[in-house]
Amino acid sequence: MKYFKLPDLGEGLPEAEIIEWHITEGQCVETDQILVSVETAKAIIEVPSPQTGKVTHLFGQPGDTIHTGEPLLEFEGDEESDAGTVVGEIPQAQEQTATTDEFIIGSPNSSSHIRNENKATPAVRALAKRLNIDLNQIKGSGQNGLITPSDVEKSAKLDRTHGKASPLKGVRKHMALAMIKSHQEIVPVTINEDANIDIWPESTDITFRLIHAIAQACKKVPEFNAWFDSSSLSRRMHSTITLGVAVDTPQGLFVPVLRDIGNRDQADLRNGLNLLREDVKNRTIPAKELQGATITLSNFGTIAGRYANPIIVPPQVAILGAGVIRQEPRVVNNEIIIQRIMPLSLSFDHRALTGGEAARFLMAILNDLQQETT
Repeated sequence: MKYFKLPDLGEGLPEAEIIEWHITEGQCVETDQILVSVETAKAIIEVPSPQTGKVTHLFGQPGDTIHTGEPLLEFEGDEESDAGTVVGEIPQAQEQTATTDEFIIGSPNSSSHIRNENKATPAVRALAKRLNIDLNQIKGSGQNGLITPSDVEKSAKLDRTHGKASPLKGVRKHMALAMIKSHQEIVPVTINEDANIDIWPESTDITFRLIHAIAQACKKVPEFNAWFDSSSLSRRMHSTITLGVAVDTPQGLFVPVLRDIGNRDQADLRNGLNLLREDVKNRTIPAKELQGATITLSNFGTIAGRYANPIIVPPQVAILGAGVIRQEPRVVNNEIIIQRIMPLSLSFDHRALTGGEAARFLMAILNDLQQETT
């Protein structure tokens, strides 16, 4: 038999979740025919067949996680196929010196991807099967992390008392890993300020005013348009501004990127952002359009909240959050006047940026937002 194994999907991620099989066991397939749709931390990707042949077995069901290099399916035949060979085009991420994915916990060399079944004796595995316990959700208390019968029984008791835990999958799982990495690595500081936007016309596009303000601030304080490498304590400055725009979805948080925002006109940016949002909604966004951000915008004020502590995803060094716009009293020429105010929260990595640089960046944001037009 020939095994076709999950290839490197070009995103630097070690696993994918099976979403849907497009073929069945016993079916004959052609080269480049779509076999399966899988979900990574970035997008849903269709995996094509590397050859023509008869499929004799499928490994995994929808919802199962498959690691890079593990069998996806079996072809009829005598020779084993190359685990890394894929004929056909799989969407690839753009090659970069460093990407956000390189800083996410769970690289192929990480011990976090050793399956817990390998840390349990046959008797413990049998006990877990009888009690319907997923060993991958248990941290072993025995020597060298060995899972003991007591660990399994405690997990079963928790399930009976509080209900079965649902492990995070897909986008939510990788978001959690990225947040853990951010917490472990970054030295975050958040400063807040209010932008007086009472002068804005009623038809003003809030998101694009924020995009414009970030572009102008990055030009004045270019240290914010950078990546920081913890291993070498080095900072990489970028010549173009690639903005990640946080988009909330039922599946989790997506951050598509708008490239070169400092040199594109508003109509071009608007069209680009609309296309990205539509692709995120339909889960058809290419992986490369979710990579390479040099700074991020989170306009959480479209939902709720005044101020926040936005989380920076390394290697980026900053993120700007915008809260709900409110009418508030302000003193103007010794008179109290009701005006429209936008609360802002700027988080920055204090390893790479000084407090003075952060204050100047936020001031540049305010100066741009408080103009009538851009």
